[in-house]
Amino acid sequence: MSAAETLELVAAVTEPSRRQLLDMLLEQGESTATAMAEELPLTRQAVTKHLHILARAGMVNHVKVGRERLWEFEPAPLTEARRSLDVIGQQWDYALRKLKLAVET
Repeated sequence: MSAAETLELVAAVTEPSRRQLLDMLLEQGESTATAMAEELPLTRQAVTKHLHILARAGMVNHVKVGRERLWEFEPAPLTEARRSLDVIGQQWDYALRKLKLAVET
């Protein structure tokens, strides 16, 4: 996952309304924008806008069923982002250990 993709993912999931949509999809499974809008203080258009942002970040997928889209959570990008962040964390740990050794000697 590139740095730009990671930033897009973080931006997508940290916005409160999008976080609520992800939580709903995690708890309830597949849902339509109309059904999600009925449970949130958002219009269907706002829900759809947020879902498209989440889709660009790879966090949700949809299938068209008649006139509606059925949205579902996609966990793969979070798993990949976590791996990337773990690598960055290991690099920082290594750099800090080296700095500590240099300061102590």
